[in-house]
This record gives sequence, structure tokens and C-alpha cells, in this order.
Amino acid sequence: MKTCFLRLPHVAATGLVLSAWLLTAHAVAAGYLSPAALAVAPDGSRLYVTAATANAILQVDAGTGEVQRRINLPAPPTGLALNRAGDQLFVTCARPQGILCMVDTTSGEVARRTPLAHTPVAPVLSPDGLHLYVCSRFRSRVMVVETATGKVVSRIPVEREPISAAVTPDGKHLLVAHHLPSGAASANRVAANVSVIDLAEGRVVKSLMLPNGSTTLRDIRVSPDGRLAAVVHTLARYQLPTTQLERGWMNTSAVTLIDVPTLEVINSVLLDSVDYGAANPWGVAWTADSSRLLVTHAGTRELSLIDIPGLLEKLARLPKERPTDRTPTYISASASVADVPNDLAFLVNLRERIKLPGIGPRAVAMVANRAFIAEHFSDTLDVLDLDQQPLRPKTLALGPAPELTAERWGEQLFNDATICFQQWQSCASCHSEDARIDGLNWDLMNDDLGNPKNSKSLLLALATPPAMSLGVRDSGEAAVRAGIRHILLPCVLKPRPKPWTPISRVCNPCPALIWSGAVIRRGRARREVFNDELVGCAFCHPAESHFTDMKSHDVGTQGLLDREQKEFDTPTLVEVWRTGPYLHDGSAAALRDVLVGRNLEDQHGQVSDLSPSELEDLLAYVSSL
Repeated sequence: MKTCFLRLPHVAATGLVLSAWLLTAHAVAAGYLSPAALAVAPDGSRLYVTAATANAILQVDAGTGEVQRRINLPAPPTGLALNRAGDQLFVTCARPQGILCMVDTTSGEVARRTPLAHTPVAPVLSPDGLHLYVCSRFRSRVMVVETATGKVVSRIPVEREPISAAVTPDGKHLLVAHHLPSGAASANRVAANVSVIDLAEGRVVKSLMLPNGSTTLRDIRVSPDGRLAAVVHTLARYQLPTTQLERGWMNTSAVTLIDVPTLEVINSVLLDSVDYGAANPWGVAWTADSSRLLVTHAGTRELSLIDIPGLLEKLARLPKERPTDRTPTYISASASVADVPNDLAFLVNLRERIKLPGIGPRAVAMVANRAFIAEHFSDTLDVLDLDQQPLRPKTLALGPAPELTAERWGEQLFNDATICFQQWQSCASCHSEDARIDGLNWDLMNDDLGNPKNSKSLLLALATPPAMSLGVRDSGEAAVRAGIRHILLPCVLKPRPKPWTPISRVCNPCPALIWSGAVIRRGRARREVFNDELVGCAFCHPAESHFTDMKSHDVGTQGLLDREQKEFDTPTLVEVWRTGPYLHDGSAAALRDVLVGRNLEDQHGQVSDLSPSELEDLLAYVSSL
């Protein structure tokens, strides 16, 4: 059995670097750009690049690579959409009260700002340009914005964390990729889905099921001919004990193809090789003739170039049922369509893996037959001419190279699978790129086998020891070092603003905010339920220590797979609004399930005597932390 190891000489030192990043937010002050999203002008003459940590958009000459203009924004940009005329650029900006900026590309000025919900991402224009569809990641909805006025004309509820969207060429449907699974992690199937919205009806009409273990979906794109859509994601083997990494034992990477006319999943194909992982697929693009699919791998610093006609032909040859007289093959392990999501050799002879010179590839966009790749950590654009043989990517600097701080290096390592055995995974594979969760239960070896635990958010892990559900690491620092040695599992950063009214601040109003007397009284009432000695929440979740007493308790959540274990680490409640499913085994899909469904004997909160309104107050308060 083999496990993950670093190709670095000092594991302990690297752990300290990771810890340093996890104790800070993004390095805005250091002058980093952090390019992530791209948009191409209709005539292909220029590109627009988000600079997330600089709160700006860069306009780049597609021919020379020269940065022509910097457009400053009021908040970090998360996505771009350019109209057909090329004179209006729509930019989503992330903050608790999100913003949609409409930029006049002629003047380079922000011509209009529209307030949106928490963390708007992935703006997509309708084919006629009359509407813009924006995913509200943490409010689980898609907002429909009228482009002429900036008015939000409708809000469509969707599943958890919509992260990317693509509209069909006929303008009838919007495909929405969800970053994380919904529901309990203890369910038989745990996977994120793709929602199909009927835009005329303004509602979700279908949920496309991806394979069990599909999580951290990143990007979805429809081919120019309108026949296919591709969505990339991690395909985790969370039902296996984490005893090795070889052959995708823990995490694999996949692209799922969707037939657009029928709105059905064709199949999910692994992007890895037999002994060489392709961790953290991120961006997707199609060539103009829809013949090739491009996928960036943020973890391995690569680009996959896939032959789509050849792939479709190979998929079409497979029977639906496994034949009894199967003929052995050395280039594919698939004997039926059901085998494909487990076949590490399916893309043999159908894909080129191209090493990129930049660090942290994210979005990819096509300009004629050239691919442009945003490199998040090196502040560069990589350029690949698909007509050139052999394929040799070049790199373009978007600005002067800033000093690599310990914090930035730590963030880079957290997202880097090249330091892992055979490049199967990075820390971000189980905790996303921002050190939170993947929504799955994992059977780790640090507390024996046969007792899977839910992936924990790493928020405040250094400040709330011990680490792990059973407290098997006495500190976050110890967990960082142990994780690097074994499965790359470091910890913690700063909380993000919540998408609901900040009840905790209502209780102690900020001088800069003006609250009505009714709002303040309501906020205080909610806090009082939490602090009520008869309810007991504050005993184990005291506010003065990040809402955790840093101890293990028996709260009646022992399951069939927990053997003799009854006591589990008390997690922080800070940012609990985004870290479901809950409890050590992920058996509570929502906070209400924690307090009611999995609290039958009131062992984690005396809530059975609360009135319905008091219970709602308690849930609202906890969700505001």
C-alpha cells in the first residue's frame, strides 16, 4: 500500500507555510492579481481577465499579450460575460451584498451597478442578449437580470451552491452546475448534480444525476454546435477506506458529457491516467468546430485536449450490459457503459496532456485556434496554439512578479497536486480551493478503519484544537503536518460574510449601521434562545472561544459504524451556514436536522420544549454566526 508524500525536503516547514496561509485571507496587500475568469471580444482582438485579489479587470491584447487597460471594481470579480457587440462587459463581484457591474468597454468605466444576493458568480447572457443569468452561490438561486435596465426580474430556486451555468443555443434551457452535493453525507448516493432550468417557465424541470461521489463541480460549457455540454468535477471514491492512492483509490477527476437535445447524461469519463492523476479539473472550453474539448487541471498544472468525435464513437460502441464472452483489451477496461466512470484508460489515444508553464490554471478560452489559460498563482496567461506541432504553450506576464509570501506559497501548496504521490489529489480535493468541505464522509486511517467521518471545514481549525472528529490530533498544526505526510489534510482561514442578516451584529450593533428597534429586539431575542441555560447551546459552544469549548462530548449521535466511540469533537459554529451536511457522520443534511431529527433526546440542545417561533429564532441565530 502506498500513500501520498511531498517531493519537498522539509515536511514540517511546509506545514508551517500552509498554516500561515490558513491563518490569513487572500493576499490582497501583497499586490497579487490572481487571474481566474476570461471573456473574449467578438472579433477576437482582446481578452478580459478577472484579477480577483486586485479588485480589477485587465484588458489584454490577444495578439501581443500586452495589458492595455486596468478597470477597477468595487469588490473581487468572480465572473464575466461580454455582449455580442463587445461594448458591454457584465462583471459579478463577490461580497455579502453582491454587485453586478456593467462596464462600458469603450470608456473602461463602470456604467451601472446592480445589487445582487450573496456571492454572485458565473454570469451568462441569453442568446438574444436581453437577459443575464447569474448564479447566487450561497443563496442557491439563479437571478434573471434585464440587461437594458439592470433590474432583477426573477429569482429561480436551485440546489446547493450553483457555481457555473451555460445556456443552450436556442435559449430554452439553462444548465446549472452545483459545486457540492445536497443532503446528508450518510445517504447511499452522495453527489452534486446539474440542474436544468426551463427559462420560459422560470423553474427547474430536471436534475441530471452524476455518478456517486461527484463533487466540487467547477465549470460547465455547451459546445458551439449545441449538441453537447461538458461539466468537470472530482469523482471521489469515498466509500473505500483511504489505505492507498494508486489507481484513483481516493480521488479521480472526470468530465461528464450531456446530450443537449435530449437533456440526458451520456457518460462520465475519467481524465486521469492509470498511474498519473489529473487532479482538480477546473475550466472547460470547446474549439469553434466542437471537435475538441479543453480542460484545465488546477492541481497538476496541465491542459487536457480531448478528441470528441473519437470519444463519442468509442462510447457508442459499448453495450449497455456487460457481455458474458468479453474479449480482453489492453487499452480500455470498459466492457459496458457502466464501466466507463471507473476506467482510467478510457482516454488512451483520445487525449493529449499538456504541461503548462504557469501555476494554478483555471479558466480557459479560445481565440480562433489559440487557447488562453488564466494562471491564478503565477499572475500569467498561458497561450497554446493548437495548430502548432508539437504543442508548446507560452506564457505572458500580466504584471510584475510580486514577492512570494509565505501565505501565498501556503495557498499555492494547498491547491497543488504535483506534491502528491502520482498527482492524484491536493488538499483542495477534499476541502475545495478555499479550505472548506466536499460534502462527503471519508474513512481515514488516523482513527482506525470502518468508521467514516464527514469532511470538516478547516475554518478556525488552528484556533480551536483538537483537530479531527475524534480529536486524534492535538492541534491544527499537528494535523497539517500529519496530513502532508499521509493524505494532504491541512487547516484554516478567516470566515466569510454570511448571506443572511448578521444577527450576531444586530445584538451588538455596529456604529456604521442603522438598525430599526424591531430588528435589534428580534436579534437579541434570537441570541437569548441560544444563551438560555435551559436550552444549553452556549455550554458547549461559548461565544468567547469561537463557539466551541474545544472538547469532545457524547451527544447521542453514535452510529452503527462508530463501534465504541461515543464522544466527538465539538465543532465551531462560525460559518456553519455553509458547511453542511452536519455531525461527525454527515447524517444531518440541514441545521434543523441537527436540532430536531438527530436530537431525539435533547443531548445537543434542549429544544423539544421550544415553541416553533423559538426554534426558528435559534436556527436564525446559529445561521448568522
